[in-house]
Amino acid sequence: MTSVLLHFPDEAAPACRLAEAGGLVACEVECHRFPDEELKLTLPFAEAGAFPETLVIYRSLDRPNDKLIELLLLVRHARGRGVKRLILVAPYLAYMRQDIAFHAGEVVSQTIIGGFLADLFDAVITVDPHLHRIERLDQAIPIAHAIALSGAPRLAELIVQKRPQALLLGPDEEALQWVAQAAELTGLDYATCQKVRHGDRDVEIRLPDTPLAGRTVVLMDDVASSGHTVARAAEALLAAGAASVDVALTHALFAGNALEVIRNAGVGEIWSTDCIAHESNAIPMAPVLAGVLAALT
Repeated sequence: MTSVLLHFPDEAAPACRLAEAGGLVACEVECHRFPDEELKLTLPFAEAGAFPETLVIYRSLDRPNDKLIELLLLVRHARGRGVKRLILVAPYLAYMRQDIAFHAGEVVSQTIIGGFLADLFDAVITVDPHLHRIERLDQAIPIAHAIALSGAPRLAELIVQKRPQALLLGPDEEALQWVAQAAELTGLDYATCQKVRHGDRDVEIRLPDTPLAGRTVVLMDDVASSGHTVARAAEALLAAGAASVDVALTHALFAGNALEVIRNAGVGEIWSTDCIAHESNAIPMAPVLAGVLAALT
């Protein structure tokens, strides 16, 4: 075997879609958790000679803490068994939001986790990472092949099918890059709201100076975590006379009761890519990921 895609049981579906799209053999990691929460991982390669030259590990890094230990164990073991090239496909990349110390004493996780991944892997592929004060992923993960893709084109394809007259709206200014990209591909109108954050779950949304009465609106963003930004935007839009509000996201992180918060705000449909496995997944990213992976394997 020259190239193998390794995945965990909870991500079998998107990983196997990627393996099929990329013409790779898919193999599953067996994971056992001891009573004290330590992990024991077992690979499907019984002997050193059975290890591939290139190993692609598919692991989306939502709820990341255990997963980072998994990667450490896997990669150190694989290197010791002669694997020459290791590629991480992490459609969601954790610990990118803390890119500066906002208050004295805070640990800047972006560069630390980025350096950790750079030490382990020869290439890292992700989708819509949370980069706001740097321009390129290799500034956070200092390797030659640190590749950031976008879910916006795939989201745009679905939106224009489902809501052909929609107004694309970012719930805050940071979403402009995604709504503008989708609008360019589809020809749909777009705008963004303004967000004032008072806490993780306390946000204020100011609507744009755009006619909203009777409009079909699709809120579009890279990620929804607590759900409160999307919910407050949806409530404001409906109060302003929008006919409907749907949501399209790259990353359905949805911590805690976030999905309930969003639905209670009056949102209709919720569409997400499969970067994070979730019931709202409507868009596979395998075709996009496979195209980039082919050039590396």
